[in-house]
Amino acid sequence: MIAYINANKDRFGVEPICQLLPIAPSTDYQYRQPRPSARAVRDAALGVEIRRVHAEHFGVYGARMVWRQLHREGIAVARCTVERLMRQLGLAGVRRGKPHRTTTPQAADARPADLVERDFSASTPNQLWSPTSPTSPPGPGSSTWPSSWMLQPLHRRLAGRPVASHRPGPGRAGDGHLGPS
Repeated sequence: MIAYINANKDRFGVEPICQLLPIAPSTDYQYRQPRPSARAVRDAALGVEIRRVHAEHFGVYGARMVWRQLHREGIAVARCTVERLMRQLGLAGVRRGKPHRTTTPQAADARPADLVERDFSASTPNQLWSPTSPTSPPGPGSSTWPSSWMLQPLHRRLAGRPVASHRPGPGRAGDGHLGPS
């Protein structure tokens, strides 16, 4: 619509065109002279302060400590804003403790062959079912009873099937009740 207004504004004028189109004249004026939003202006000013506080403390302050230091200096800002701006600026604090290490295989190592030719994709329902089993056995104080779970990959959901033909009732083992109360 802006292109149409710009093409015909000399002939008809902006406001008569805007009366016929569902657009406010201020939209055309703002398009021609864009101004940054109030949030963009505040983010630019806060970015300078965040960089300063982060650098003054040797780059070890994270978002929480930068936020607290800004409040000590009288700069009112939300912590989520500091977190967002630090992410945008690529700033992060130092984390305590050892870094989390995972096992990473070397690319040159030979991988074992997939002898069972696993393929967990299904094109139709009930084409592939993957069995799983519960990990917590039933017992005193437990409200679980024996069951079997099947994973239906096409719909990505679990289907539960009870193994026992009945659910334990009150006073029986595995129902979570220790007896009459």
